[in-house]
Amino acid sequence: MITRKASLAAVAFALAQLILVGVALAKEQQVAFDKNWKEQGFLRLFTNDYGLHGRQLDVVSDGTVSVLWRPLDPASGASSSASWDWSVREGVTATNLTQRGGDDRNLAIYFVFVDPETAKTLNRNSARKLLKNPNTKALVYVWGGNHTLGSILPSPYSPGLRTKVLRPAQTGSFAESVNLDRDFAAAFGDTSKVLVGLAVTADSDDTNGRISASIRDLRLQ
Repeated sequence: MITRKASLAAVAFALAQLILVGVALAKEQQVAFDKNWKEQGFLRLFTNDYGLHGRQLDVVSDGTVSVLWRPLDPASGASSSASWDWSVREGVTATNLTQRGGDDRNLAIYFVFVDPETAKTLNRNSARKLLKNPNTKALVYVWGGNHTLGSILPSPYSPGLRTKVLRPAQTGSFAESVNLDRDFAAAFGDTSKVLVGLAVTADSDDTNGRISASIRDLRLQ
């Protein structure tokens, strides 16, 4: 027989669980693929084709490369993890991601950080200027390359970039979940940081290949 006291305890437990779920959901932010994303091309190179569809980004890269950039507001600065789904229908061959001018990859997602003092006065609208700032550091999660999965690689373009290989150069569909705090500490050391922007690239200009890919349900926690 269930007593009134036991029943009240069960109700209290259920309410506590709902509160915890609500707190978790409140901390999670879905990043929409909307007009806040702006393409940043590179001199003398043709650009990719991007389709912004709210929950999903479609990318076609046909012997091309460019960066799609989104600045983040201060409320996202303390994000410690991220998740997304991505798929590649056509992709480039495996390359050496540490070789400048030979590092094509199917998809890459950049999580861009600066120190707290820099974040107060930073112009977040230009990815190229931000990535040249000596106080900028970026974790780049990559689908592609010929490296061991999970490797954290130096960038041939900037000492402030580190590449983590999540998927080899192949087609398919996968769900990803990454710990930004842990990966940042492994790449740069456990220093204070603020997440200020996101970027996406698909890169096929060096191999003259073709990429058809999508990213869906990008979330910050």
